[in-house]
Amino acid sequence: MNERERIIRLWFDMWLVQRDTGIDDIFTENVIYTESWGPKYNNRKAVKHWFEEWNTRGKVVVWEIKQFFHKGDQTAVEWYFKNEMNEGRTEEFDGISLVEWTADNKIKSLKEFGCNRHNYNPYEHGEQPVFTDEEINWF
Repeated sequence: MNERERIIRLWFDMWLVQRDTGIDDIFTENVIYTESWGPKYNNRKAVKHWFEEWNTRGKVVVWEIKQFFHKGDQTAVEWYFKNEMNEGRTEEFDGISLVEWTADNKIKSLKEFGCNRHNYNPYEHGEQPVFTDEEINWF
């Protein structure tokens, strides 16, 4: 297995087991981590705090990797994500992470991009679009 793919799998697996098994080993101290819906963490200490705090409020139940793309010091990984929050809400979406690496294979930047799984054709019944009443999640 590619070393960079192993590191990304380790990060995803940490969420599934709700335990830090290597955050210090895979992220640079000054990592920039941007979630798909807006939050941005500007160092490894903030990433660790977010990871630990978030896991008190919910659980990631699926974070399935579909494929990787590598080019130079970057990797893109396509995935499917699902969580269950303690208050009963469930979220799921498809996504891509764009990862930038250091020369020694540490993550220095990670940006997530999300896509709603509830897709439909708004022009299915005519020339004027008909949109669903579903709440829009800006990923």
